[in-house]
Amino acid sequence: MHAVGISRQAGTPAVRTAVVWDVLRAVLAERVSATGRDRLDIVDAGGGTGGFAVPLAELGHSVTVVDPSPDSLAALERRAAEAGVGVRALQGDAADLGELLPADCADLVLCHSVLEYVEDPASALTAMAALLREGGAISVLAANPLAAALHRSIAGRFDEARQVLDDPEGRWGDRDPTPRRFTREALARLLTVTGFALGEVHGVRIFADLVPSRLLDGEPGAARALVALEQAAAAHPVLRDIATQLHVLGHR
Repeated sequence: MHAVGISRQAGTPAVRTAVVWDVLRAVLAERVSATGRDRLDIVDAGGGTGGFAVPLAELGHSVTVVDPSPDSLAALERRAAEAGVGVRALQGDAADLGELLPADCADLVLCHSVLEYVEDPASALTAMAALLREGGAISVLAANPLAAALHRSIAGRFDEARQVLDDPEGRWGDRDPTPRRFTREALARLLTVTGFALGEVHGVRIFADLVPSRLLDGEPGAARALVALEQAAAAHPVLRDIATQLHVLGHR
């Protein structure tokens, strides 16, 4: 088993995913201890080109990615080959999970940046719940409307910032590329009604999206310092709720 650290994802991408990786490593360690199996079964729904799937496979786990894009899956397979690991790639939508995979087949399901785009978020989560074994977990990462309002206001788009707060889907207008966003309370309700016990909630990219990239590129140690700041703020009851994304764990 190999550690996946900040150095494997140098620069800004590492800053943006460090908090999620902290949580996933803890979840995996707990599951390995509970099951006595070093090799866990992981399903990454909407896993795209393998940003999480390939490092998880490098840790020694069995990973299946389900994604509707054949181009993304092809890029995933190239990425996995370059890393020297095997990742199973299946083409399909979240609604197809029950047809593509058997029930009770996974220890961990990733649902990262998926609920914003699926036709029916509750049905998607219900399908993912069916994949999990008893004691398994789901990792949900979703866009936060409060951050969208903050970012639009910083850009001088004050009417759009107010629209985000007023719109039930958390959108800033017809040109908004994100179909819906979720507050912490909305994600908690959604997980609860689809049969999950709610676990930890963390803010992801609280500061990272507000810091100019030139500061990270030009200052030695800046990226690591920003990671440490993100980690310290991730569970803060105020700062967490203005993060670009919210990361929520659900348990079966």
